[in-house]
Amino acid sequence: MIRRIDLRGRSLSRSELTAVLPRPELGVQEATATVAPLIADVRTRGAAALRDQAERLDGVRPEHLRVPAEAMTTALADLDPTVRAGLEEAIVRVRTVHAAQVPTEHTTSLADGAQVRQRWIPVQRVGLYAPGGLAVYPSSVIMNVVAAQEAGVLALVVASPPQKDSGGLPHPTILAACALLGVEEVYAVGGAGAVAMFAYGAAGSEPVDGEVLCEPVDVVTGPGNVYVAAAKRLVRGVVGIDAEAGPTEIAVLADGAADPDHVALDLISQAEHDPLAAAVLVTPSVELAGAVEARLVDRAEATKHTTRVTTALSGPQSAVVVVDDVEQGLAVVDAYGAEHLEIMTADAADLAERVTSAGAIFVGPYSPVSLGDYMAGSNHVLPTGGTARFASGLGVHAYLRSVQVVEYSRDALAELVDRIVAVADDEDLPAHGEAVRGRF
Repeated sequence: MIRRIDLRGRSLSRSELTAVLPRPELGVQEATATVAPLIADVRTRGAAALRDQAERLDGVRPEHLRVPAEAMTTALADLDPTVRAGLEEAIVRVRTVHAAQVPTEHTTSLADGAQVRQRWIPVQRVGLYAPGGLAVYPSSVIMNVVAAQEAGVLALVVASPPQKDSGGLPHPTILAACALLGVEEVYAVGGAGAVAMFAYGAAGSEPVDGEVLCEPVDVVTGPGNVYVAAAKRLVRGVVGIDAEAGPTEIAVLADGAADPDHVALDLISQAEHDPLAAAVLVTPSVELAGAVEARLVDRAEATKHTTRVTTALSGPQSAVVVVDDVEQGLAVVDAYGAEHLEIMTADAADLAERVTSAGAIFVGPYSPVSLGDYMAGSNHVLPTGGTARFASGLGVHAYLRSVQVVEYSRDALAELVDRIVAVADDEDLPAHGEAVRGRF
């Protein structure tokens, strides 16, 4: 089922490792060709384009793009009490972690009358995407909304694909999660169309009585498939984005002491997201590799989404990578830059401190990725496709801007006049110096 890559006895540079490690055949760059016309269509035709795309891609034409308030109220009232309790627990834990992320303002005094103050200002309006294709993700609503709320954002907009079984509205559990969090502006829009609507707004070329259409946002966040990631890439610069979060990835760095059942369970748990999901095991233990491969076959046949899981595990994006030792394994996972990295080794905690590229790190046998998906308190919106080497997971920082406030007195500026003039003249920008000297 899953292929094996043997790197034993090979000394490879980071770029060489990147070239041989598993990746999906369809990447973000390739997907932009498909996505670009969809974004252009939304810019041109607004609501009409969104309805046409929903009909073609989601199999339903929404009557309302903006979800009526009563639909969210009903969804929350009808929510299974045990599911509600789980969502409420997740909200508490995620809120606690993200509240602690908010940076404090501070002032630096460089001399009498010379100070620079650091402010953190939330963006005014954000677009939060919750996928709803092969699976439904109220947990993604929580991850997006709570982080934005704790950052101090006041205007929150959620979009999730319309569902045929829900009469063209997003899945009821998505709506219930929005209601739990107090989000009132929710749209039945999915995929690249949602990203385009967030970035450019949606004019009412096909109005519906009582419908309030979407105004543009400042920042777009949230996970999605490769087409959502491609759409984010295309609108970046028009709006801010969190990261290009495409199909999910898990990498497990494990030694011979790891439980092969635990490893197989975790690889399958991510493979069930999407046929393009990536599952990678890196290990110096040939015995563990063989045991995991055998268990993947058995468990893939027994799990609910057998076809999806088998496709993901058999694809070019998944592999068992055999290395000489844990040190080489560490180099491999750093080159790979996984969205989720599990470490199941004898010295897992120490090894985790040495990792330089991962969206989130899960340490030891009792910290599975599934915990992070729901209840750990961490955020599950994470960089994929190797972008973890320069991008971060979602947090309050995605919605905050750092602004420096400079305030000098006359005497404090006077002490610097000659030095400012000297540097300005050296850069052949004499008016800069004159702007300072002219004050005296």
